[in-house]
Amino acid sequence: MSNEQKKARVPRTPKIWEALLSFAVLIGVMSVGIAVFGVDPHIPMIIGTAFAAIMALWLGFDWKYIEKSMFDGIYQALQAVIILAVIGVLIGVWLVAGVVPTMIYYGLQIITPSLFLVASLITCSITSLATGTSWGTCGTIGIALMGVASGLGIPLPMAAGAVISGAYFGDKMSPLSDTTNLAPAMAGTDVFTHVKFMIRSTLPVYIIVIVIYLVLGFRFAKDNIDMSNLAIITAGIRDSFTISPVLLIPPLVVILSIAFKMPAIPGIFLGIVSGGILGAIVQGNNFGLLLSSAYGGHISETGIEAIDELLTAGGLENMMYSISLTILAMTFGGIMEKTGQLEVIVQQLIKFARGTTSLVGLTLLTCFGSNATMPEQYISLVVPGRMYNATYRKRGLHPKMLSNALEASGTVTSALIPWNTCGVFLTGVLGVSTLQYAPWAFFNYLMPIAVLIMTAFGLLTVKISDDPGTVIAVDDISTDAVNAGAEVVAKA
Repeated sequence: MSNEQKKARVPRTPKIWEALLSFAVLIGVMSVGIAVFGVDPHIPMIIGTAFAAIMALWLGFDWKYIEKSMFDGIYQALQAVIILAVIGVLIGVWLVAGVVPTMIYYGLQIITPSLFLVASLITCSITSLATGTSWGTCGTIGIALMGVASGLGIPLPMAAGAVISGAYFGDKMSPLSDTTNLAPAMAGTDVFTHVKFMIRSTLPVYIIVIVIYLVLGFRFAKDNIDMSNLAIITAGIRDSFTISPVLLIPPLVVILSIAFKMPAIPGIFLGIVSGGILGAIVQGNNFGLLLSSAYGGHISETGIEAIDELLTAGGLENMMYSISLTILAMTFGGIMEKTGQLEVIVQQLIKFARGTTSLVGLTLLTCFGSNATMPEQYISLVVPGRMYNATYRKRGLHPKMLSNALEASGTVTSALIPWNTCGVFLTGVLGVSTLQYAPWAFFNYLMPIAVLIMTAFGLLTVKISDDPGTVIAVDDISTDAVNAGAEVVAKA
């Protein structure tokens, strides 16, 4: 080997322990930072990314290549970033226009004593669909429903299970949810294609869950139930906004956009425009208020804590938490992909997934493991999504199969792990420990099981050739630089 070749420090293929060490450092920092010190995941992610970069330098990559790898990773998530930004604007406009309050108001009307569990499930589903947040739903409407459950004599863990099931159904299916946009971005398809495909597996599970709660609910139904908490919320919404069925038109516009296969960003923009127009007509909003709400979100000042917590949200500014975490996570993913560290791990794991069902099962298991080891819901979508993206494509499987698996496990199982940020939050707001409510959160643990079973029967298997127009092209995850470097070393 010449002196010039030695000086060039030709990159080499990473060994399995080197790649695992990068993940181990990220997992360790994430776990300590989130579970022990209760910090947000952003800085732990930066530390993990820094170590992955150090490992890349150790493997012989120069800094310019590593930096470009981070940029490439971010580029792959730019569509999701833009959609998240536009959705922040949408939520802010819909809140000040009374669209979201109208959806919540009508949802609360279905609460009846004999159907409490089912009504709680549906109410939280509607609220979460309207707001795109399971946390916001559980922390507001969920708290009120827990009080009603106490008056009904329904065990609180059971009530919490119904609240969480509904909240996570809405979070999983809402085009306004950050996780619903993040999953297809990682897989390589658009959000509307993703949502439509999820209906195949989500709707049957939701129907099963309704039946279960219907049977359970009649065992504890009473007529002398205190509905005062919900009455206060509904009255507060009615007093603060003009409630009208007309305000359901903007959500209908977005739904029709999905049905007619309109691209996500124009479809969401139509929802913003229609919401803004109706807000001006029905609520009397001026253009300045719409603009300020679009950026900073809506600030609810009804004086009713539950309403103000739920309806103070939205805006581009408030979406920056998710956007910044997505960007940081993709810098880590970009380094791991382009330096071959991700590939050597996937090659070992894929040995256990020779068929389509086993591949989906491995994806589901990886998402759950990510929720348990890197206890943050977003990471359980980003890391497995980038790990298996290329494998699904190489096998000719449509990316929406991957995005569906990511949501079926990454999004919903986060609530079932006591030390995950979701489990910690839900325990805090609902007053029931994770281990107590987990057996009753039927939707959350039936969802990954259903996806696996339906895949085994071929009900969720879709080839790229079946729907090529909804596949978003991404860079090949195979690391050309590593392979070329290894070839040079071998020849030398």
